[in-house]
Amino acid sequence: MKLITWNVNGVRACLGKGMLDWVEAQAPDVLCLQEIKAKPEQIPEADRHRMEAFFPHIVWNPAERPGYSGTGTLALQTPDESRQGLGYPEFDVEGRAIESRYPGFWLFNLYFPNGQHDHGRVPYKLDFYARLLELCDELHAQGEKVILCGDFNTSHREIDLRNPKENENSTGFLPEERVWIDRYIEHGLVDIYRLRYPERVQYTWWTYRFNARLRNIGWRLDYFMISQALVEQVEDVIIHEEVPGSDHCPVSLILKK
Repeated sequence: MKLITWNVNGVRACLGKGMLDWVEAQAPDVLCLQEIKAKPEQIPEADRHRMEAFFPHIVWNPAERPGYSGTGTLALQTPDESRQGLGYPEFDVEGRAIESRYPGFWLFNLYFPNGQHDHGRVPYKLDFYARLLELCDELHAQGEKVILCGDFNTSHREIDLRNPKENENSTGFLPEERVWIDRYIEHGLVDIYRLRYPERVQYTWWTYRFNARLRNIGWRLDYFMISQALVEQVEDVIIHEEVPGSDHCPVSLILKK
């Protein structure tokens, strides 16, 4: 089973840059999109029909605010259950989550808040981390397994961004943000990319400024975090740093059949 997560930074813009050609060639079982910045009726009709022809099951969760945030989960198989949001109105108005239950796990498609340059939304971001972890704890207590994927908007360790010293006071690398990745790990979740590739340096986001992508001045912000009980089922996790279309690149998780 192949899962792909991708912050497309505007689904309409990414579609215009060949997104569907790449997705169809990859043939994922589930495609999780973040920062779609559109309602489904705003997606060009030809593109929407093409997506619907490839993925029989599609759930969109756009933000109430136009042109902002939002998530979309596109799948070959209809999940046993699906719901939009986490059940917290302060986050759900921004379309930041879609939950899907498949045989063997709950899949969370997530777009974590950005703390903003002035750190004004850091408390909101940390509250999102806390509420989501509570849900994961509840599912683990019930014997369920979870897969969290998406843009976590945080680099965990110095290896996860090109210039850690220069960004010690930048949102996305603040100590109070990074500690939440530690807490998720303490609660039975695994950053599966870093587990498999402890020394590998790859990034998933590059600012559009300063030719950052060409110079590979990036951050690893996009993750698959999975229940410890799922680790043995993982065949590989791949950062597709060569794929254009957004300031983020897609990441694949491949599970054994």
